[in-house]
Amino acid sequence: MDDVAMAPEGLEWKFSQVFGERAAGEEVQEVDIISAIEFDKTGDHLATGDRGGRVVLFERTDKIDGGVHRRVLEAMDCSSSQHPEFHYKTEFQSHEPEFDYLKSLEIEEKINKIRWCQTANNAMFLLSTNDKTIKFWKVQEKKIKKVCNFNLDPPKPTINGFVISSNAPTSFKTCFTNGGSNDNSLNFRNNNLSLRGLTSLHLPTVTSHETSLLARCRKTYAHAHDYHINSISNNSDCETFISADDLRINLWNLEISSQSFNIVDKKPANMEDLTEVITSAEFHPSHCNMLAYSSSKGSIRLIDLRQSALCDTHSKLLVFEEHEAPGSKSFFSDIISSISDIKFSKGGRYILSRDYMTLKMWDINMGSGPVATFQVHEHLRPKLCDLYENDAIFDKFECCLSGDGQRVATGSYSHLFRVFGCSEGSTEATTLEATKNPTRRQVQTPPRFLRSPGGSDDINGNSFDLTTKLLHLAWHPSENSIACAASNSLYMYYA
Repeated sequence: MDDVAMAPEGLEWKFSQVFGERAAGEEVQEVDIISAIEFDKTGDHLATGDRGGRVVLFERTDKIDGGVHRRVLEAMDCSSSQHPEFHYKTEFQSHEPEFDYLKSLEIEEKINKIRWCQTANNAMFLLSTNDKTIKFWKVQEKKIKKVCNFNLDPPKPTINGFVISSNAPTSFKTCFTNGGSNDNSLNFRNNNLSLRGLTSLHLPTVTSHETSLLARCRKTYAHAHDYHINSISNNSDCETFISADDLRINLWNLEISSQSFNIVDKKPANMEDLTEVITSAEFHPSHCNMLAYSSSKGSIRLIDLRQSALCDTHSKLLVFEEHEAPGSKSFFSDIISSISDIKFSKGGRYILSRDYMTLKMWDINMGSGPVATFQVHEHLRPKLCDLYENDAIFDKFECCLSGDGQRVATGSYSHLFRVFGCSEGSTEATTLEATKNPTRRQVQTPPRFLRSPGGSDDINGNSFDLTTKLLHLAWHPSENSIACAASNSLYMYYA
């Protein structure tokens, strides 16, 4: 059930797996840092992208109760004793560094977003993007075919079809280039077979002995964005997707890479009049005509593609924003209110947004304000000046929702991430650390009334490290399982 229900009990989170764990004192290469995480709709596959332009795929492998798959037991309302397990499946180079000669601009290979598409014919499809170029990938198992069942043993050397053997007649060792013999009295057919010890000829056969995963780029969607792409999102019609940069949102057809349709354009005639930029965009999970996008002013706009070809006039937008109390505005207000990520709930009624200080849950039927606010970085408010000086205040943290819509999660500093219960009456607020002991810094306090300790301490009084930030995480679509990126390591937890 996606809507808010009775408050469930708090979950006990446990460590499941880690990929690419860093050894003590090991230096992390910049290209290995994970920059995107995404589960597919089934939850059986997980994709990560890194700053080196690579996409790595993982596949679920856990089988339980005599080989019955976990999802089968879930459909039967049965519990399982094992935690979800993934294994490395394959990886491929999605993007390479480029150089825009017209603008004298280097284009990084870093993967900004990954989105899974509809599977077909046992092949996986996904979209990946860097700052400028989107690619549509097909990943499929290819069988390696081998020819076997020869008439001759392949390792034996032959000349023009004759085996070189020490006991063969001299006339057979001297052969013409056309395969004939210099002994014209020889019956070619019968003696040729008897020489090989064969009584009859048969055709070799082709067999498939093993499979290999092959990733192939089917489409490249380029030259449509003047600014850095921050979002891509699939449509529920499985035919189109959107891409968003700072000022524009484009609509694409998966099968047409040569053109796109501009549906939102925030670029003013004079760039000096620019007051806000687009920070994130996402399609509604079930209504193919609806999408939402957020801005640096802390607002979310819900638009309907049926109303207008260009959907950037305010009269056609439903705007969600929270107004500050008079006298509370400061120099940092606009910066910390900028939304870095938005996610629709599974049923599409709610939108989760993340700004620097908080997580907010919005009901698309109520534009007056958020229905819930979860304090994430309130303890950093006294340090906003220092955060501005070292640019940490501009960090963009992602957010995610559980499949049942009862919990939300987001990252923080010191490789911490927070899980909040969002059901009515819930006081669940858990702080976990991306290590093999996730509950080392656990805290259970109401999410809306977190105190702000002074100094450079986190919510538990521990010192926080601004250089170890957990920006990217994803929630399994149907289970209480979270994948999160701590630098170059992928940690997975379950409850």
